Amino acid sequence: MTELISPIMLPAAQRLVEEHRAKGHALLIITATNRFVTEPIATAFGIDDLIATDPEFKDGRYTGEVSGTPSFRAGKVERLNTWLRENGYNLASSWFYSDSLNDLPLLEMVTHPVAVDADPTLTDHAAAKGWPIISLRDGVKGDDR
Repeated sequence: MTELISPIMLPAAQRLVEEHRAKGHALLIITATNRFVTEPIATAFGIDDLIATDPEFKDGRYTGEVSGTPSFRAGKVERLNTWLRENGYNLASSWFYSDSLNDLPLLEMVTHPVAVDADPTLTDHAAAKGWPIISLRDGVKGDDR
């Protein structure tokens, strides 16, 4: 985290999170990336709720399998719906930011879908739908991702 992630965390991303926090929005990260990678990032952003892929851990070792439903495509939708039910939330006035067309099902579900530093396919789709297209990397030097 200290060597690889913190140096590339974008101030604009933190500001965006803080804008939502100031408005009293529930904050949730939902990602296909493994929990052990994303949990420290969520903590750094001060976000308590995280839906991530959970690798199976047995007898003190990772098995290479996934525990439960993977947080990918339809699995993200399933896990989000479960989280909403368990936490008493709904998607009224909801926001979702994504960079990938893989998240189209979630983007279609929310009130405010936003393409952020998106792949070309999602950028084209967002433009056709009239969704906001933003960059959190504007002005970041040396970042060619």
